[in-house]
Amino acid sequence: MSESLTILIAGCGDVGTTLGQQLAAQGHRVIGLRRDISKLPPEIEGIAADLAQPDKLKLSLSALSSCDLLVYSAAASLPGEDGYRIAYTEGPQHVLNALPVKPKQLFFTSSTGVYHQDDDSSVNEDSPCLPSGFRGQLMRQAEINLLEQSIPATVVRFSGIYGPGRNHLLRSVLDGKVAPETPTQFSNRIHRDDCAGVLYHLIQRWQQGLALEPIYLASDDCPVSMYEITHWLADQLGVTPTEEHLARRAGSKRCDNRRLKASGYRFKFPDYKSGYTPIVAEFLAG
Repeated sequence: MSESLTILIAGCGDVGTTLGQQLAAQGHRVIGLRRDISKLPPEIEGIAADLAQPDKLKLSLSALSSCDLLVYSAAASLPGEDGYRIAYTEGPQHVLNALPVKPKQLFFTSSTGVYHQDDDSSVNEDSPCLPSGFRGQLMRQAEINLLEQSIPATVVRFSGIYGPGRNHLLRSVLDGKVAPETPTQFSNRIHRDDCAGVLYHLIQRWQQGLALEPIYLASDDCPVSMYEITHWLADQLGVTPTEEHLARRAGSKRCDNRRLKASGYRFKFPDYKSGYTPIVAEFLAG
């Protein structure tokens, strides 16, 4: 069995908890940092702290005598610019400053929101990132900050996360709302279980002494138009569409996951049909 690691997951929400359970099952010590630790499963040690309060955060982490890996997977608790700044550009530094011992490796969960492309083109880790909105700009700045600091870091850019409990699109289609055929809006997604799976896979590579790239784009094998996916969901739900509705645009691009797959990762849900089929079945049954 591989050497047991001490892994701190800062912002231990849905993805972080799923990852933490996988790591704990392999004998690693997993510590989840979040404001409300009552929701953590027993195999994850909880530390209650707020990323926006560096002094209290330092006190909360003061007893942590070892930390091999830091997985920073926080989400903005506030929708505005201040919320994003706290979560992404300030939060990671607050955690690093608060830790009594520095981690050997850092993983940062970013977003494909750093891309600005809106012309249906394919993007990868080397594509330019010139976002115009504050969300993409702050996320991109957070990536730069972490890749430039002294601790080795790997950024994982997730596309649109879906999975159990994330039923916004299902409820919209259930209301009869589908996307129009034109203008085309390509979307990209990744199942929650694959988010955790990607991070687990990269942690394993690190533990095995294998090289990690600074950035991985994590999205499934099937970029798809919103027209296609909403009409497919309508069919699965037995809904007759009554309204064409184009959701808030986040660009129209196709994410290329070849670097991630070249590292050896294989998706549990390689396309939206394989991922949504059990979700739809559970949704209809519940």
